[in-house]
Amino acid sequence: MTVTFPAALAGATTSAASLRQFLHGLPGVDEVGAAGRAAALGTRSVKAASKAWAIDLAISMVDLTTLEGMDSPGKVRAMCAKALRPDPTDPSAPPVAAVCVYGDLVATARSVVGDRVHVAAVATAFPSGRASLAVKLLDTRDAVAAGADEIDMVIDRGAFLSGEYQRVFDDIVAVKDACGEAHLKVILETGELRTLDNVRRASWLAMLAGADFIKTSTGKVVPAATPPVTLVMLEAVRDFEAMTGRLIGVKAAGGIRTSKDAIKYLVIVNETVGDRWLTPDLFRFGASTLLNDLLQQRQRMASGHYSGPDYVTID
Repeated sequence: MTVTFPAALAGATTSAASLRQFLHGLPGVDEVGAAGRAAALGTRSVKAASKAWAIDLAISMVDLTTLEGMDSPGKVRAMCAKALRPDPTDPSAPPVAAVCVYGDLVATARSVVGDRVHVAAVATAFPSGRASLAVKLLDTRDAVAAGADEIDMVIDRGAFLSGEYQRVFDDIVAVKDACGEAHLKVILETGELRTLDNVRRASWLAMLAGADFIKTSTGKVVPAATPPVTLVMLEAVRDFEAMTGRLIGVKAAGGIRTSKDAIKYLVIVNETVGDRWLTPDLFRFGASTLLNDLLQQRQRMASGHYSGPDYVTID
């Protein structure tokens, strides 16, 4: 894909006209081709030694997540203990990348994990994004002050789909500033964006505005992460890095539940952007139940049989 990066879009200031011109000048996505390529990559066979490595890598990329109205400090503490030592019987199992919680539970999470894994907080009126900018910024600053070193914000999909790109851009810039030293993951909620062209545009919009990661979904909308959507987002970060030199991460969140699915995503990452992105610094899985299957598959590969039903905790 060839994209001309206009000087008018460099930095945190731009005009609505130049932003619209750039986003609508991006080459269109061949939806059938994207689906076909993602499906073909998903059929790649992975040998046993590589599979064991991939499972450990996937564990280290998980943002272990609980985002329910009934979340409690006790539930978060238990999840954080699991994040630090996913398999209590095997200390060689790596810790996850981060725990992801609502802002009011950040301090609880930080008190358990210390500096051993990241603490991500959903902010900016998650999952709808329907709030004033002042509320979004307060939400972000409160989470950072409580100990979050990663913020997962949601874009205003209504504004984006209405073509109000400047408004979405300005929101991201302001939230990024409110993050301070914390990394910003921008959730596109791709299940509501309708087309892969919109996914590409939203990816570029978020990156231009200063996102450190672009994230597929809140996990509250169906469909959530899909291989074609993730492929398009990976192509966007690849092309953005080629133009700007900045490495942007991708987080696939929602609906990824099995080791087999996780490995398919790792193949897509490797084949689309290369092994530089095969690190928790640049690729994440947002998940609550994926970790259990990864642990069960890991135990099967080590012992030759599947574990019993009580081997992993029920999240």
